[in-house]
Amino acid sequence: MTGIGRRGVLGAALALPALRARAQGAGVKIGLVAVQTGPQAALGTQLRDGFLQGLKHLDGKLGGLPAEVLVIDDELRPEVAVTKVRAAIERDKVDFVVGVVFSNILAAIVRPVTESGTFLISTNAGPSTLAGRGCNANFFTTSYNNDQVHSVMGQAAQDTGYKRVFVMTPNYQAGRDAAAGFKSRFKGEVVDEVYVPLTQLDFSAELAKIAAAKPDAVFTFMPGGLGVNLVRQYRQAGLANIPFLSTFTVDEATLPAQGEAALGFYSAASWAPNMDNPANTKFVKDFEASYGYVPATYAAQAYDGAMLLDSAVRKVGGRLGDKDALRAAIRAAQFTSVRGPFEFGTNHYPVQDFWLCQVAKRADGKFQTETVRKVLSHDTDPYAAECRMR
Repeated sequence: MTGIGRRGVLGAALALPALRARAQGAGVKIGLVAVQTGPQAALGTQLRDGFLQGLKHLDGKLGGLPAEVLVIDDELRPEVAVTKVRAAIERDKVDFVVGVVFSNILAAIVRPVTESGTFLISTNAGPSTLAGRGCNANFFTTSYNNDQVHSVMGQAAQDTGYKRVFVMTPNYQAGRDAAAGFKSRFKGEVVDEVYVPLTQLDFSAELAKIAAAKPDAVFTFMPGGLGVNLVRQYRQAGLANIPFLSTFTVDEATLPAQGEAALGFYSAASWAPNMDNPANTKFVKDFEASYGYVPATYAAQAYDGAMLLDSAVRKVGGRLGDKDALRAAIRAAQFTSVRGPFEFGTNHYPVQDFWLCQVAKRADGKFQTETVRKVLSHDTDPYAAECRMR
């Protein structure tokens, strides 16, 4: 493995000194897949730090067993991810593979991981292809179905009374899921549906199209560096009078770079830093103290991933070899989530609440998303009924 050390452990060791190498069969070994290369590394860093914060709160243990984390930089390259993950399973003998920001990476590694008998816990990517007929007994996600969260913004747009919306997303599975999710609940006119390369940084042509179309609102999903550039250029183009509705475009991973340009823009999510419950208050406070920045959903969902594994390993008494019992323990999800109520549906995707959020500036000058209103309650993703697991 490359990226942050031969076995990928240096970053984890520096961030969490309490972690220690396990004796053979005496601990839990995690392969944590988090992109650390290129403009999307901010998202992977959020994911990595969220999981490590969970382990800090658990004194470096999962279910009472010492935990070791191997951080795997997928480099946002599917073939690289497969090679590194196979090595983590076959050479390093990880017990779980956790993480994954992007759906194209998840699509590449899901079979090598699950067919080896290893559990894969995605803490961000949640493609529709694994939510329905493609559901997998060894795959769980602590995030959402990709188009589910985008449908929240579709419902919010519908509730607000917008009639004409311009849709723009990246041209990959999650981008297509985003557009489909938005349209599943928005019943007005989509005046244009534009797909851009995942590496695009200049949106001048697309912004000209938006200006010419004069929609009631724009809906976009542009994660990481794409979102930073789009938001800045959108504001500079004088389009801020057109409501900016988004998912994973203005969030705590991108707001430090977007700053004032994102102020007042909307997002949809299952979590926000200002959620008022004890677990979340502790998580946000301690995360900021540990890492010096505001956590995003990537961090919160990874933190929940750590708590989920802790509950499962504890429930089976550390018997990691009993796969059926361990699977049932993961599915039980007996942990306190930072987002409030949490449970898995039949397809191992969460059943949860979703919120309309808006970018705000805190008293300390930092930016964060804050809940405006709940849009969906105890929502099950639309593909769960197609899953044959029961």
